[in-house]
Amino acid sequence: MMKLKYSICCGLDVHNNVIVATIVTTDKNEISEYIQKSFSIINSDIQKFYNWLIENYCYRVCMESTGKYWIPIFNYLETDIDVCLTHPKYVKGKKTDKKDSKWIAGLYKFNLVRCSFIPPKDFRQLRKLARYRFKLVDMKSSEKNHIQNYMTVFNIGIASVLKGSFCKAATQIMSYLLEHTSDTIDEKAVRKLIKKGTKATSDKIIGAIKGYNIETDQPKKLKLARDHLSYLEEMITRTEVELYVRIKPYYELSFEIPKM
Repeated sequence: MMKLKYSICCGLDVHNNVIVATIVTTDKNEISEYIQKSFSIINSDIQKFYNWLIENYCYRVCMESTGKYWIPIFNYLETDIDVCLTHPKYVKGKKTDKKDSKWIAGLYKFNLVRCSFIPPKDFRQLRKLARYRFKLVDMKSSEKNHIQNYMTVFNIGIASVLKGSFCKAATQIMSYLLEHTSDTIDEKAVRKLIKKGTKATSDKIIGAIKGYNIETDQPKKLKLARDHLSYLEEMITRTEVELYVRIKPYYELSFEIPKM
C-alpha cells in the first residue's frame, strides 16, 4: 500500500485560457475527497484561485510545465504556496482536463511526481538578463556581418589593411567615405584620420579605398546599419552594468565562504 505524503494538495491542468484545479483532502482513514473548480487565466481569476486554495487550507500545488502557461500562475503562488512543477511525461494525461487535474492531484498526494528545480526569483531574473545580453551580442555580430558585406560590395578593402572593419580608424574613414564619392575624396583628409601607431601605411589604406563605388541609395542603408550597431553596443553595455549590479552581492558573498 502506498504511503500518503500530503493530506491536502491540489492538482492543476493548465491551458492557454483555463485552469482546472482539483483539491484532494485525505482523512485519517485514508478516504479522499475531491473538490474541483475552473478558473480563467486573467489576473483577477488567478487571485480568486489563490484565495480558493487558502480557504481550503491547501498549500501544496502540482502542475505540468506546459509551454509558458504555468508562469503567471507560478508567479502568483510561489510566495505562499509550495508549487511542484513537473514535466508532462511524469503525469501522463487522462484525455480530459478534469480527469487530468484529478489524476495529477492523486499522484502528488502520494509523492509520485518528480518536481523540476525552479531557481529562486532573483536568480531567474538574473538568468533572463544574461540571456537577453546573449541575444544582443548575437544581433551585434549579425549587424557587423551585414556592414562587412556592404563594404565588400562597395569595394572598400580597409579590413584587409587595418585591424578590422570596426577599429577606430576604419570607422572614421567609413564615415568620411559615406559623405563623399570616389571622385571627390581628399586623400589628405583621409590621411589625417589614420592614427599614429597604425601598422598599415597610409598609402596602403588609400589604395584599399581608391575606386570604391557606393550607389546613391546605399549610403542611407549603411548609415542605418551603423546606427543600429551603435545602439546595440550601448544596450549591451547597459545590460552588462545591470548584470554587474545584480551579481555584485553574490560575488562579495563568495569571499565569505571558508576556503577548503
